[in-house]
Amino acid sequence: MMGDYVITHQAPIGSGFGPQSTAKDVLKGIDLNGKTAIVTGGYSGIGLETTRALTLAGATVVVPARSKEKAQAAVSDLARVELMEMDLCDSGSIDVFAQKFLSSGRPLDILINNAGIMSPPLTRDSRGYESQFATNHLGHFQLTARLWPALKQANGARVVSLSSTGIRFGGVDFDDPNFERHEYNKQLAYGQSKSATSLFAVALDRWGYADGIRAFAVHPGAVMSNLIRYMSEDELSAAKTFFKFKTAEQGAATSVWCATSRQLDGLGGVYCENVDIANIVETNDADKIPDGVCTWAIDPILAERLWQLSEQLIGIQFPR
Repeated sequence: MMGDYVITHQAPIGSGFGPQSTAKDVLKGIDLNGKTAIVTGGYSGIGLETTRALTLAGATVVVPARSKEKAQAAVSDLARVELMEMDLCDSGSIDVFAQKFLSSGRPLDILINNAGIMSPPLTRDSRGYESQFATNHLGHFQLTARLWPALKQANGARVVSLSSTGIRFGGVDFDDPNFERHEYNKQLAYGQSKSATSLFAVALDRWGYADGIRAFAVHPGAVMSNLIRYMSEDELSAAKTFFKFKTAEQGAATSVWCATSRQLDGLGGVYCENVDIANIVETNDADKIPDGVCTWAIDPILAERLWQLSEQLIGIQFPR
């Protein structure tokens, strides 16, 4: 307990859903008419199914895309979808997108930080930041900061950030997050970026509580999508023995649940999977058990340290 902010217990609440539940299942009986959502990466894979489910429930969904033409082809059959250009690896592009949205004067009820990349060869953005850390965490950190006025205006917004079971590869290397002094390891870099995503939700929930904003981290489950494009055949084969793969509709379920469910009213700052709050997995079992969250991805002290580092790296402070 800090002030009137109560830390949510990291343990399942018995949602009644499970690994096979779909986004459509989760949204039964939920009316999102009049609500506005932003879903990054909302035109492919899990993101597309998230967009589809939210629009079918009545929401208007804004989808940022590097290529509006490619995105348009994917969402052409959906109503209430707005496409806008944005590149998460381009700081200026994020600012332009956010300002255009803020200029519309609309409250932002749901922000789903869904887009991401996994295990590419070493690539750096224009600032020299490693691409997975820059895209999966820093880009979404900046986007959320810039959209803060619209989130506050919603008076009950939720921010959902997609993490991954890849957190078990390791936490954030605060001394060398961009692999400037250590040899690049694509799995360690992916694990770091997804641990950062989870820690962001921990700190963001505490930060946003006074403004009615709650935050959640989500492991959607293993889904065959464009995200696996950098995996070798051996890596993919190993993954198939460790995970039970989901459909994209099932993969979108936990994101949609965190964004809309009344079961989570008054809760936040937790890591969720299989449409429930996840259990904590002991570190020595992390490489044996495919479910659960590692302690380094939910530690509030590490979350605050990452927040400060992120503000420093992007040169932006969250609104005070």
